[in-house]
Amino acid sequence: MKRIEAINDFVIKFANVNGSGSASANELFVKAVMRMGVPVSPRNIFPSNIQGMPTWYEARVCEKGYHGRRGGVDMMVAMNPQTWDADIAEIEPGGYLFYDSTRPLPPNKLRADVHTIAVPLTEITNAAYTDPRQRQLFKNIIYVGALSVLLDVDASVFEVLFAEQYKGKERLLDSNIKALHLGRDYVKQHLAFPIGLQVRRSDKVGDQIFTDGNSAAALGCVYGGATVAAWYPITPSSSIPEAFQKYCDKFRVDPATGRHNFAIVQAEDELASIGMVVGAGWNGARAFTATSGPGISLMTEFIGLAYFAEIPVTIINVQRGGPSTGMPTRTQQSDLLCCAYASHGDTKHVLLFPQDPHECFTHSAAALDLADRLQTPIFVMTDLDIGMNQRLCKPFVWDPEREYDRGKVMTAEELEAGKDFGRYKDVDGDGIPWRTLPGTHPTKGSYFTRGTTRNPYAMYSERGPDYIYNMERLQRKFKTAASLVPQPILRSAQKPTSLGVIYFGSTTPAMREALDVLDEEGVHLDALRLQAFPFPDSVDAFIAAHETVFVVEQNRDAQMRSMLINELDVNPAKLVRVLHYDGTPVTARFIAAAIRQRLATPSSTGAATQPAKEFA
Repeated sequence: MKRIEAINDFVIKFANVNGSGSASANELFVKAVMRMGVPVSPRNIFPSNIQGMPTWYEARVCEKGYHGRRGGVDMMVAMNPQTWDADIAEIEPGGYLFYDSTRPLPPNKLRADVHTIAVPLTEITNAAYTDPRQRQLFKNIIYVGALSVLLDVDASVFEVLFAEQYKGKERLLDSNIKALHLGRDYVKQHLAFPIGLQVRRSDKVGDQIFTDGNSAAALGCVYGGATVAAWYPITPSSSIPEAFQKYCDKFRVDPATGRHNFAIVQAEDELASIGMVVGAGWNGARAFTATSGPGISLMTEFIGLAYFAEIPVTIINVQRGGPSTGMPTRTQQSDLLCCAYASHGDTKHVLLFPQDPHECFTHSAAALDLADRLQTPIFVMTDLDIGMNQRLCKPFVWDPEREYDRGKVMTAEELEAGKDFGRYKDVDGDGIPWRTLPGTHPTKGSYFTRGTTRNPYAMYSERGPDYIYNMERLQRKFKTAASLVPQPILRSAQKPTSLGVIYFGSTTPAMREALDVLDEEGVHLDALRLQAFPFPDSVDAFIAAHETVFVVEQNRDAQMRSMLINELDVNPAKLVRVLHYDGTPVTARFIAAAIRQRLATPSSTGAATQPAKEFA
């Protein structure tokens, strides 16, 4: 039987039971691969956080540096009988099945086109340990040890990692090394090794760091000057304020006095949390909240107030599956419309689309600047795939000379000198008025902050001309935002082409690989990565320059495509949907196949989709 053979280029997937201690063992494997100098991109896939439920951990080992999901599994570490059949079905023909062979399996539970690697893990564990919890935990380390021999990873790599993790805890260090070698010794004595999949030392990791998007966003808020955070727990965003507190405890506590120069509040609900953030923003503090789709739904009343009263607010939305409570532990890009037009009436909000943890850091910091500059809510549209999965990315860099952009804030001196102050007056054509901070001047510069209509001087008014003036000014401000937000990034095809593709956010890693695959096949596409909404003129120009433009996104209703059509008056026939929405991160194979399908059947009705196949 032919077997898959690959060096530093394969997908291995671990099927485990939640609460079994497998997460740390699987992460240990990934870190060992990185210590070998080989890029790896892991992803947790967990339908539930409930102990005893299935959980998966997929690791893409790729020396070329593709960080997106490829699609398919070359090796399955099948440790959960509940999901056995589905797990086995995912393995590529010629791939490998690693399993616990303590109990014999009937032949119909195996595949003839897959190489089986049988290791009696339970038997080995029970012989070495008597404590039930130790048996559960060290069984995971034993299979990592077995894999290290099969994939040709030297034991010293793991031993160094253990030494770093358990420094000063020699008992734990020794017990983990013992478990590792139990697995290694069994393979050396009973199995042929290495297999067709191997990890070979390289130097492709470079100076990249390994972190998750939520931690990166929290650190970006610290460096961006946020001093107030209010939040209500919700998967998958809760770790942002938790990380923010950790970083504030390190960077925002005066060492001389012990004074905490920050405020973090876990509110009683989402509406209360954003109310606190709006209040803090009005008072001049840089403030943010972190939530997910259901939280956005509950926050819309205050989002509308912040928009119309023009109060700086930063909202980090870690998107998950919807609608309603949807799929809390799955990923999608399905909150675009609800955030772009949040609240009733005519509203438009600025959205930023980070592609990885590095941009979660930079975009979160930028959002705080933009909120002050534009005096409006700013959404950072990350998602579960970026937020909760660790990823290799560029190191974070911060210019110590960088100054915060507080925008148009009138000083006490300017007020005292008699400078004209109209809180909602456009004085220079960009739609952005001047504001004052509370307490700036004892008698001047005060105004009523209201979510109702008013004239340019903040006096209540229901006159039609005053309302129109305000609404048109807000529209001008939104157009101004298009030049201030991060600009789209163009990737030109190798040859001139009439085909284009638009994508954004967490789709980016898979899109890069899909473009390379299609290029090799002679299918050339110019590609534009959106970084923000509103769309700059360059987006309209890109669409106009191509006969067909694919729009790749992870939702059912082609929300980004709808926004492009509505905002740019684009002919809908030019924009072809490529949609993936089963809750798992989109794969390069899916994107490439969907584009091939559409090009092979050009008479189809503007959709390039495949049935959303469920991959655990």
